[in-house]
Amino acid sequence: MDIHTKVYETPAGLVEGVQTKWAGFNILLVAGGKGFLACPAIDVEACQRYGVAAAIVESTPDNPIGTLERFPNRKITKANAKAKALGIKEGMQASDAFALIA
Repeated sequence: MDIHTKVYETPAGLVEGVQTKWAGFNILLVAGGKGFLACPAIDVEACQRYGVAAAIVESTPDNPIGTLERFPNRKITKANAKAKALGIKEGMQASDAFALIA
């Protein structure tokens, strides 16, 4: 298992990406003080029950996020109510949502 991190600068402050890699599988997320964006391996509705703003970015087995460098170029595919309250919408660019979770 390997773990990689990357800091992204936004107009609202910094957010940090984390990638955990196993052979043939990754979990990626970008977190800020108000919530996080993640690959589809995360259950955003479970996060809602804990009061956490969470949204999913597009990723499929045929077109995975793959790296933290690709993460900002993905679109939001699902957001829980807490994330929507921050202004995160389905179809928005992940990089635009970074400032909303910072």
